Amino acid sequence: MRSKRLTLQQRKTIFRELVSAQDQGMKPSESRQHIMGLYKISDVQLLQIEEEGISKDWPPFDDVMSQAG
Repeated sequence: MRSKRLTLQQRKTIFRELVSAQDQGMKPSESRQHIMGLYKISDVQLLQIEEEGISKDWPPFDDVMSQAG
């Protein structure tokens, strides 16, 4: 399967929606399946987006950090 090229903004949106789905009570495995289907991306792409979002403190993580400070 060929990977879809995603912009930085698309990756940030996917990450935010993934975290939001989990915050709303969706199990991690369910939220991943939902996001992969919604954006038609592979599990490898989603894993890369998750890792990038965590390492770069993408929203909603930076929102939480700014409220804590």
